[in-house]
Amino acid sequence: MRRRALRMTLLAVLVAVVLLGLPMTIFGSSMLWNQEIANMRDKANSLVSIIDRRIDRGAEITPELIEGWGGEAAPTIHVTVFLPGGGEVSGGADLPGNPLTVVERGTSGVVVQVQTDRGHIYRSIAWFVILVSVASIVALLAGVLLAARQSRKLSAPLIYLAASAEQIGSGTVRPHLKKSGIEEIDLVSEELVRTADRMAGRLSAERQFAADASHQLRTPLTALSMRLDEIEMLTEDEEVLTEVHACQDQVERLTGVVTELLKASRSDGGGTTEAVSLTKIFDQQRDEWTKVFSRAKRRLVFEEDEGVTVLATPGSISQIIATLIENAVKYGEGETKVSARPTANNKGVVITVTDEGEGVPDEIGDDVFKQGVSTGGSTGLGLPLALNLARADGGKLELSQNSPPIFSLTLNAVPNQLDPNKVLPQGALISMGSRRRRR
Repeated sequence: MRRRALRMTLLAVLVAVVLLGLPMTIFGSSMLWNQEIANMRDKANSLVSIIDRRIDRGAEITPELIEGWGGEAAPTIHVTVFLPGGGEVSGGADLPGNPLTVVERGTSGVVVQVQTDRGHIYRSIAWFVILVSVASIVALLAGVLLAARQSRKLSAPLIYLAASAEQIGSGTVRPHLKKSGIEEIDLVSEELVRTADRMAGRLSAERQFAADASHQLRTPLTALSMRLDEIEMLTEDEEVLTEVHACQDQVERLTGVVTELLKASRSDGGGTTEAVSLTKIFDQQRDEWTKVFSRAKRRLVFEEDEGVTVLATPGSISQIIATLIENAVKYGEGETKVSARPTANNKGVVITVTDEGEGVPDEIGDDVFKQGVSTGGSTGLGLPLALNLARADGGKLELSQNSPPIFSLTLNAVPNQLDPNKVLPQGALISMGSRRRRR
């Protein structure tokens, strides 16, 4: 794409230079030639007028008159005056063979012949051609620079678009795309984001289905296996034992199938993100950290909208929030607040963790997520790990404010039309009632 755009732009510039430069060269050369002839005719007419007046007064026409008339142009011209009586007066420079000649006749019968060397005209034309050629080369160089810049401007968004498509294929929920300013590419990128949203919702629905199905199937399969083991222990009939063993083999095979299906649904090729309810995550963190804050005589507050769901890995989001809360316990003061709110476009959810402490010093604010950077003498590995976990789920972790500290975790939200709670039926997917024991 980049090479093609470069070639097309250069070809367009080259065609423009040829179409403009060649006619300009021909027209300019012809204009210089005609201008030189017109100048010689003007000189000849002025000399004719002078000689006619001198002849009318009866004055003599001398070579000195011819030499003085030439002025600055004398070194490049030769003038010959043919008098009415048959005489001839000449002056000026000695010219090589085949000069350019202009002849003018006066009212008194005098004939003035003005000649000039063609060489200086050719030199003027040559300088003009060189000037046009230099301008053409400059135009070509400017075209090369412009073509290179435009080709990069066109190809870079396409490269980013291809990388974003690869991210979606590798399991990233929503690619990070910036507007390129090119309408067609932006339309494709917007459609790619919408496609990623649809894929994310469907994947989350499939993962939830697989999790629920495996959970609902494992319990009855385990009960069935235990019932078969009980029958095996209670009977001594060989025919019954044979059937029991056959049934146990089928149960084990079905259990293996369920396990493989669950493993395939959570494989790397399909991504690890799923629809996660923040209510469950916040409840888990509240149970884990409330006693710690109580011993420190501090408050831990969780605020969220009911039913907020994000696309993330449950273990990763729990680890990130736990890291931020732990830092608030160690280095913060006063009340620690964990809150969640949707973004302005409702395509994401922002989780913030803040406390009433002094926060992060300005000198290390930009490096707080780098390994080994710490304000309290710790290893400085917690925040870099949390940052990597957030990026792996297609999210963003940043320090929004230094003092008081506000850490913001932005994750992708499940589109409303693809919310698994709306896509999947409510309640258990598989319902198996208790079976009465045969007597």
